[in-house]
Formats: sequence, structure tokens, C-alpha cells
Amino acid sequence: MTTSIWHSTMETTLGTLTLVRDVEGLRGIYFPHHWCRPHPATFGPYRGERFDDVARQLTEYLNGDRLEFDLDVVLHGDALQMKVWSLLDQIPYGQTMAYGELAAQIGNDVTAQQVGAAVGRNPLSIVVPCHRVIGRYGKLTGYAGGIARKQYLLGLERDYASRASGAPFQCALLSGLSPQDPRHCDLTKPRGRASA
Repeated sequence: MTTSIWHSTMETTLGTLTLVRDVEGLRGIYFPHHWCRPHPATFGPYRGERFDDVARQLTEYLNGDRLEFDLDVVLHGDALQMKVWSLLDQIPYGQTMAYGELAAQIGNDVTAQQVGAAVGRNPLSIVVPCHRVIGRYGKLTGYAGGIARKQYLLGLERDYASRASGAPFQCALLSGLSPQDPRHCDLTKPRGRASA
């Protein structure tokens, strides 16, 4: 029996997202230049109408109007990946956790590097919030969509309180900073892997 798989795309402040789903739910969210991105031939035919709820919720989240997602998702991975992805889903909006902290929660001699590898294979960026995992001492490391996108998502969540109080969200990406400013995020360039 073959499973019907469809895809759609949506334009966001983070670039064009590719969304992939089947009859059971959302299977993938991929950025431009996403590492570990499956071959587009596996995405199935374009069926934008099957993604209305996904696109609406992602737009609300990126506009600062949604703190969590209510979507049917389909995750396939090995036992460690499934455990790590489950823990990612428990990190609250606006908070972060270090790779080593996740490894300690899992136990069984799981290392921060093993956790990092599982985080990097998360097929549902944003919805399963792998951007909330950081390196030791708060260092921003690795993100399938690039460090600039991770920085943007963390800033979006961190600044929720100021948005809720009526102050505008000011990400360097959107605020007109020069590219030489260290706070500038350039989401137009392919990301490179960051060192841990």
C-alpha cells in the first residue's frame, strides 16, 4: 500500500518554507538550504489546499500571535531521535535548554553530541522547536535552517513579553541594521554548520 504524500510552499520572513504531509498529518517543514532535506521528488505533488491550517498556524506563530501548535504530526526516527524530539516539544515557548541538559534527562550515557545529531534530524522545524536547544553557556550552535534563523526564532520568542505589552518586536533582520552590525541576521545566504 502506498501512502499519499503532498507538499506546499509558503513565503515567510524566514524565506520560503516547504511543507510536507500525508493523510495522517504534517511530516516535514524545510527551509531553503536546509541540511538533511529529503530529495524534492519524495515530497509528492503540490496540493496547497491541504495545508491551510498549517500555513495559518505558522503565520500566527511568526507574527507573535501563537505560542504553541495544534497540528497532527507524523514523526519517524530511531528510538533516540523519537525521545529527543519528544523532549523538544516540552521546552516551553521563550525558554531554551542546552544539548547537555537534554542528554542528562535521557540518561543511559547519551552524550550531548548524540542529542545534537538527533536534534539536527528533526523534520518539523519550528513546530517541534529544535531552535530552543542551545550550546553550553548559551552559545547558538547548529540549526538545519541556519544560525540566523535560529537567532530570529529565539528573538521572536524572547521578546514576546514586550510585544504583549504593546512594544514592537525589533529583530535586527527587520530593523534596518547594516550588515556590519553584529546583531544583523542575513537569512538570504545559505547557512553553514556552526561549530559546537
